[in-house]
Amino acid sequence: MSDALKPQTNPADSKANSAPKSGKGTKGAKGGKDGGPNYNIKLVNAKDGEVVTRFPPEPSGYLHIGHAKAALLNQYFAQAYHGKLIVRFDDTNPSKEKVEFQDAILEDLELLGIKGDAVTYSSDYFQQMYDYCVQMIKDGKAYADDTPVEKMREERTEGIASCRRERTVEENLKVFQEMTDGSEEGLKNCIRAKISMTTPNKALRDPVIYRCNLTSHHRTGTKWKVYPTYDFCCPIVDSIEGVTHALRTIEYRDRNAQYEWMLKALGLRKVYIWDFSRINFIRTLLSKRKLQWFVDQKLVTGWDDPRFPTVRGVRRRGMTIEGLRTFILGQGPSKNILNFDWSLIWATNKKVIDPVAPRHVAVLQKNVVKINIDGGPAKPYTEEKPKHKKNPDVGTKKVIYASEIFVDQDDAQTFKDGEEITLMDWGNAIMKTIHKDGDTVTSIDAILNLEGDFRKTEKKVTWLAATDDATPAVLVDFDYLITKEKLAETDDVADFVNQNTEFKTHAIADLNVRDMKEGDIIQFERKGYYRLDKPYSEGSPAVFFTIPDGKVVQKYGAKK
Repeated sequence: MSDALKPQTNPADSKANSAPKSGKGTKGAKGGKDGGPNYNIKLVNAKDGEVVTRFPPEPSGYLHIGHAKAALLNQYFAQAYHGKLIVRFDDTNPSKEKVEFQDAILEDLELLGIKGDAVTYSSDYFQQMYDYCVQMIKDGKAYADDTPVEKMREERTEGIASCRRERTVEENLKVFQEMTDGSEEGLKNCIRAKISMTTPNKALRDPVIYRCNLTSHHRTGTKWKVYPTYDFCCPIVDSIEGVTHALRTIEYRDRNAQYEWMLKALGLRKVYIWDFSRINFIRTLLSKRKLQWFVDQKLVTGWDDPRFPTVRGVRRRGMTIEGLRTFILGQGPSKNILNFDWSLIWATNKKVIDPVAPRHVAVLQKNVVKINIDGGPAKPYTEEKPKHKKNPDVGTKKVIYASEIFVDQDDAQTFKDGEEITLMDWGNAIMKTIHKDGDTVTSIDAILNLEGDFRKTEKKVTWLAATDDATPAVLVDFDYLITKEKLAETDDVADFVNQNTEFKTHAIADLNVRDMKEGDIIQFERKGYYRLDKPYSEGSPAVFFTIPDGKVVQKYGAKK
């Protein structure tokens, strides 16, 4: 795994891994009076100390914030009932799965403060699931079908039974053996559960439960050539592993009856299902298939791209684990489907970073204005100043004072000849003469007036000493990857790609930036919050990513 994809730690994450507050035992999981999330539900037939939940990701991509919600809720209820959480990799599709994704998911879960009481793999149960499939065939509850995919889809939609539905048990077993061997005949077939083709619930219209795949599996190699589908695997392994309550997103609701049918058909222990709404954000894709398309098309830098809704992507943008956990757990296990605006989660994150983010200064390089200060120091000198005026624990920083300073062109445009302004963290200065070339301010002559009253000035501006210690930096802002608020299932993502999503602004930052490390979160005063993505090195500027603060405010560069 590349270093860029390795998770970084943020100082603001220090409280993230504490266990969520919860209720006790069979009273259900409820938030306390401390303002925590209110979980006013009771899991069906839940017994204190006996509840087992599971989080079953497929190792075919990186965790996104939708997965994070599922993982956190499963952990929440396991802890609320003093039970257990199983992290199980649903590794039943070797065409999509990689060890890289598997390892990354475990790392991201650890960052989220989630550690399963057991980590298991569906592939550990391939033999048992195979035997259960044979049992279903022998019981007349499953059959082999070589109907072409498109025709099968049409028949399921129309409620038309396959011409193979009444094959004999002997014939079905023979075909399943062909599938097991990966023969030419076997590759044409799949195994379908024999439920009903007339039910209004299309999920029950004889779903596929086994199919061939000759791709080598990342754990079992070439031992198997047939693999169970998720719909067959999930209820079986849940029952085998002792899961008592399967918490899943509401999109699976139509398949709940199918889940229950599988358990009953095989005589397996009942598992209770609780549906909760998935987390959706406007102009955001949570489909791994569509996210993979962006990666394949090189429209993003990878799965940790700061425009991606993956855990690594939002962390690289500047989301803290504490902010992410607080927001997700704050939504609770509601069944209501909502499309959130990103401003909500970033506003939550701001509450985490604002009390601890060091304050620094940067001025924009384009048309930067030099102010010559009469009465300034004969030569530059340095003082230690607090990084955060309201939090001395954050430490101190070096501030250089000099008779030549830089300010932003936008600030200089507001000055008037003879106006007194306040230079933040220094004192007042009188703008004696403002020099312009057309509408652009080129330089200013000023007089230092440290006896001036900052309470009487209208403008308080940030500034930077014009010395060799000023540090080159690039401030990067981002826009959404897609142009439509919510894509329909029939929409082609390629038709809604935002062609302009990255905005770079060159700046000059204070000398303290040279000592910062990747992942540091700071505030450039009067500009916003930033995460350092690439530290400064000789000849290479520091690269900072803008962290949204939840306000719908136009940032320089980005047009949204």
